[in-house]
Amino acid sequence: MRTALGLIGYPLSHSLSPQWFQEKFDREGLSEWTYSLMPLTDISQLPAMLKDHPDLKGFNVTIPYKQEILPYLDSISPQAERIGAVNTVLITDEAQLVGYNTDAPAFEESLRRFLGAARIEQALVLGNGGASRAVQDVLRCLEIPFCVVSRSSGPHTILYEGLYEAGLEAYQLIINTTPLGMSPLIDDCPPIPYGGLQPGHFLCDLIYSPEETLFLELGRMAGSQTLNGLEMLYLQAEKSWQIWTRK
Repeated sequence: MRTALGLIGYPLSHSLSPQWFQEKFDREGLSEWTYSLMPLTDISQLPAMLKDHPDLKGFNVTIPYKQEILPYLDSISPQAERIGAVNTVLITDEAQLVGYNTDAPAFEESLRRFLGAARIEQALVLGNGGASRAVQDVLRCLEIPFCVVSRSSGPHTILYEGLYEAGLEAYQLIINTTPLGMSPLIDDCPPIPYGGLQPGHFLCDLIYSPEETLFLELGRMAGSQTLNGLEMLYLQAEKSWQIWTRK
C-alpha cells in the first residue's frame, strides 16, 4: 500500500528533502513510500491539496508557511506552540492535522557541534519568520542572549541600519534565518556591516543551497567560523520521520 509524504512551501526547486528521503527509502527497502514536492503559491490551497492526496501521511512545511499553517491545524505540540511555528505535520488515522517543530531540536544539535567549547556572550538572529522563532527558542534554552534583526521595528528587534551604528563586536554568533542568498538568488545577502567581522565570529546560515552563501563566504574571507544549514536539514528530516512512523 502506497504511503505518501511531502513538502509544502514556495518556491521548492532548491529542496534536497526528496533526495534525502528517497535514499532513506531505498536503504530501508521501503518501496511503498514516496516523498514529493507540493508547491503552494498560497496557503489557502492546502485543503484542496490534502483532498487530492488522500494517501498523504504527513508533510514538512517550509518558507513562507511555517506560521501561516497554524490556523489549518487541529492541534500542535507544546514545543511548536511555544515557538509559534510548525515545520512538520502528522496526519492521523482520523484525518487530524497535528503540528510539530523539528527545526528547533535539529538546530540545537547542529549548533552545539559547531560551537564546541566556544563561549558566546551574545548572538544576532537575522530575520523574524518561522525559522527564526525556532532559532530563538534554542538560544533561550541554551541561555545565550540574543537580538533579532529585521527590516521592520518591533519589541527586542534591531533594524538592519542600526547595526551599522552599533557594529558587530558585541555579537560573537550571527545566524541568518532569512532566504537572502538562497538559490537561485545567490548574489543576495543580509545587509549587515561585513567589514566588522573577525576571526572570533561564528556565522551560521540555515540555507544549504548553495553550499556556501554570500553571507558565509564573506564571513570565511574575514576569518570567521562558518556553518551552513545542511546538517540541520538532515537532522530535522530524521526527526520528522520519527514522528510520522512512531506507533
